[in-house]
Amino acid sequence: MAGVFYGIGVGPGDPELVTLKAVKALEKCDILCVPKTAGEKESLALSIARQAVRKDFRLLELLFPMTRDREVLRVHWREAARRVAAQLKTGKNVAFVTIGDPTFYSTYTYLLQELKEVYPEVQTVTVPGVPAFLACSAWAEFPLSEGEEKVAVIPAVGDLQEAGEVLDRFETVVFMKVSRRFNDLLDLLQGKGLAGKAIFFCRAGYPDGWFTSSVEELRDRELPYMSLLIVKKKGWER
Repeated sequence: MAGVFYGIGVGPGDPELVTLKAVKALEKCDILCVPKTAGEKESLALSIARQAVRKDFRLLELLFPMTRDREVLRVHWREAARRVAAQLKTGKNVAFVTIGDPTFYSTYTYLLQELKEVYPEVQTVTVPGVPAFLACSAWAEFPLSEGEEKVAVIPAVGDLQEAGEVLDRFETVVFMKVSRRFNDLLDLLQGKGLAGKAIFFCRAGYPDGWFTSSVEELRDRELPYMSLLIVKKKGWER
């Protein structure tokens, strides 16, 4: 009998935020797929999974280069799918663990699509996880939205003119992947008088995590990749 392929979200960093369903799914798995990028020492998702479940997993490292070239990525997704399918056909349960939620800005969704093409009869289970921006809102102890307020979640790596339009339309905006574009994003917020309505969150769920509303003091600083910015027009003070 073939194995089951699991996509498991392990939350933003705190192993206590790994759901009970995720723990049960991990306990059923023989092999963990570990998404790696060139130069990365250890997968953050793997580190969280190991803290949540005390089990000796076999590891299947899958390389996904840090590039936006879809053709290059497609080659790696297809190769990863072939390797996963080979393990499933031996009867092993395989899990792809990912930070946050597996359907939210995750490589898992591309791998799942490729796997279903390579191995159409595969049985799959996707286990949701706590997204970082929700963990951050709880961390700051302030509601992300109230009443009929609208919330937008966008990556800061895209068109900042479009980001400006989103800021005009929504009461709360979450900017993901802000580290490389922070100065540009700060310019945008200052131009709209919203810098004082933003909170920067860094490494949510990790022991060394921190957040600050003094976002203008972060200009020109080297910021960690695991960071995001939440802008709430209503303000964060009650």
